[in-house]
Amino acid sequence: MRAAASVCSRFGDNAPPANLRTVMPALSVVVPVFNERGNIPPLLAEIAAALRGRVEFEVVYVDDASRDDSLDVLRAAKAGHPELRVIRHLQQSGQSTAIRSGVKAARGSWIATLDGDGQNDPADIPKLLAMRDESPPAIKLFAGWRVNRQDSGSKRWASKWANAIRSRLLRDDTPDTGCGIKLFERAAFLDLPYFDHMHRYLPALMQRAGWQVKSVPVNHRPRGSGSSKYNNLNRALVGIADLRGVAWLIKRSKRTGIEEV
Repeated sequence: MRAAASVCSRFGDNAPPANLRTVMPALSVVVPVFNERGNIPPLLAEIAAALRGRVEFEVVYVDDASRDDSLDVLRAAKAGHPELRVIRHLQQSGQSTAIRSGVKAARGSWIATLDGDGQNDPADIPKLLAMRDESPPAIKLFAGWRVNRQDSGSKRWASKWANAIRSRLLRDDTPDTGCGIKLFERAAFLDLPYFDHMHRYLPALMQRAGWQVKSVPVNHRPRGSGSSKYNNLNRALVGIADLRGVAWLIKRSKRTGIEEV
């Protein structure tokens, strides 16, 4: 009885079930981070508040060789968050690789991703799950759509320009591919071609694989602490090469129906 009371006192009304570690999660929340030590504790608390009691879940943080003490903060957080697993890159590899590392390590059949800077709202994850449950199975990606972005004017203008070019070239029918909060089927994601920065082109890649995509309006917030790791120029320079590559992949794709005989 004392052990049960101890668990309740530590987690309050959001106490995880006693068999949390033995139940296979239905959902894995993957969060890539690089030098985000100040945003880790509040975001973890929000994820727990949004999901405990709703779905069996785990949280997979991927530390992309941070130079601050993000890894130490994550280690300490495990005491209060039994759902938390921590993956560490031995060398900095970028956001797409961090997401893929987290998805490969995940045990859930569905993946929710969040940016580690706190701008995505974990309270939107149940909305995405509800949208999935009422949608046809051919939809494998539910992409967040930041209808009220809380970024600088220059960043919003650059994204609008990039989205217009991407949409015209790739015809992915998605208003916001840069939003970090997404929900997708793990198996479908791992079947996609992997390359650096692929996370910015998930709608086009999913459609290339024969799946459907749905955009869902979500909340967007100012960064919690720290500073952005990207600027408009390096996004643009990398994006030009990536767009050409994804367009080539789409042009060279070939799908066919199969049946077992």
